[in-house]
This record gives sequence, C-alpha cells and structure tokens, in this order.
Amino acid sequence: MKALTCLGILLSSALLPGAVAQAAPAPRTLLDQDFPDPDILKIGTDFHAFSTSSASGRVPVAVAKDANGPWRVTGDALAADPSWADPQGGYWAPDVTRRADGTYLMYYSAMSTRDHHRCIGTAVANAVAGPYQPAGDAPLICEPGDRGDIDAQTFQAGDGTRYLLYKGEHPGGGTSAIFVQKMSQDGTATAGARTEILRADRPEENGIVEAPAITQRGNRFVLFYSAGDFRDAAYQTRYATASSLTGPYTKADQPLLTTDSLGHATEGPGGADVVGGRIYFHGWLGGQRTQRGMFGLDLEFVKGVPQVS
Repeated sequence: MKALTCLGILLSSALLPGAVAQAAPAPRTLLDQDFPDPDILKIGTDFHAFSTSSASGRVPVAVAKDANGPWRVTGDALAADPSWADPQGGYWAPDVTRRADGTYLMYYSAMSTRDHHRCIGTAVANAVAGPYQPAGDAPLICEPGDRGDIDAQTFQAGDGTRYLLYKGEHPGGGTSAIFVQKMSQDGTATAGARTEILRADRPEENGIVEAPAITQRGNRFVLFYSAGDFRDAAYQTRYATASSLTGPYTKADQPLLTTDSLGHATEGPGGADVVGGRIYFHGWLGGQRTQRGMFGLDLEFVKGVPQVS
C-alpha cells in the first residue's frame, strides 16, 4: 500500500474497537478488469494505481485525473525481472512512495529462486509511472523463519522516520502475522529488529491476516487489514487501533467491508489502501472468480470509528 504521513487531526473521543458492522452502499467500480491489491498514490492533481501482476504486466499501472475516474491502465511499471526472482511466480501487492530526493521507490513481493518462498524486493524510478528498475541482486526482506513475506506498505511518521509494514507467512510455524520494521531514510535497508503487531487469532480470520494499510489520526493509529482466504467470498477488510505504531492493537469486533455488507456488488473485498478520504480495494468480478477489479468508497471517521459511504 502507500505512505501516509500524520494527519494531525485531534479527536475528542477514542477510537471504538467494537463498532457495529455497517451496511455499505454499492461501491464504485473503478477498474472493471483484473487489478488486484491496488496501491494508490496522488502526485500533484493526478492519481496513480499499481497492482499485482496480471495480463497487463508485471506490475500494472493505471492513471486518473479524479479519484472516481475514469481510470485507465497505461502499461507495466516494472521494467525487468529481478535476478533473484522466479518471474513465473508474478509480483504481488506493490507499494510505491516518493522519496525526499524526488525519486520513487517500489516494494513488491516475488518468488525467490533460492527457497521458493515469497520475499520483498525493491525497485526505483525517476517518474511515478516508471519504469522501475529492480535494485540489488537479493531481496530486501526474506525472513528465514517465515514461509514467505508479502504485502509491504510504507508508513512515514511525523518526524520523517520511515517504517515498513508487511505480512509474514506462518512465522515460526504459526498463523500469519503483520510486522512493522523500521527502515533507513531512503527505504532500502532495515534498521533494527521487526515487531509483530497483529496475528490471526480470531475464527473469522481463518489463520490469515494480511494487506496492512495504516493511517494516523491524532494520537491514534488505525490499521486496516484483510482477513481469511482471498479466494473465498468470506474474505473481508477489518481494522484494529492502537496508541502507538508498534501496538498493542485492539481489533474491532465487526469487519468494515464484507461481501454481505456490500450487497454482493462484489465478493471478497480486500487488499485495501486508504488515501485522501477514500478506501480503495479489490473484489471478484462475476461468479467465476478469475479476475479482481478495483473498487472505491468514501471513508470517514465518526467519533473515531471508520465508516464507508
């Protein structure tokens, strides 16, 4: 997903983890084609979106003049296959941020040829739409105790410190978890040990939490995440809150987005990103579940509780 700096909005009440599930209106269909795990970045007046590999390329990129579209896929943002990756495995859940020097940094997950686990790599570009050139001859994050590391998302604190959130696949043989890792200022090296902030420990999560997207409101952090198996209609978007980036996080009792809450306008809403008062996410197109399109809803916080409209 993408970098979000502190919004600096002071709330008069704390976030309420037990928010009641909300029936949402039908989401806006922004891309009626395969565009999973959308990452959104606004540069100037233009919007850019990046997705998991599809027929459109290694990392498809789309552009729009308005958040509600029309969106148009313009090409492949990733210029080449990194030397350490098996291209047959594709590239999952990219995250793109602009760095202080005006260049752009992309994180992505790819299958390592060494152990056939997914690891997180980097690529850089001088323009937001690319082309992004893979950096280095090894992945940036590939924890030996994990069965894969995916779904990177940048968070930049108010003091400029850069962090990376990501999912660890069954770390230590347990259920999946979400970690936060402090990074170097340019985002290309880790700084210190990672911290686990969320683990799949509820029945509806089915052993899986992934796709972190975090924002800060005043002194509270809101962590949006996907739960369950993305192939199922039960896949959903949930959230948790904390007073510190590294937690502890309190999970909301009810999900934010589900197939039912969206009136079956799409199935399995997940892979969300939160940008500029909107939540973007993917969902299955049609009954065959062969393609996931990009959808959007307005997002607001009512007494600290995220709600969609």
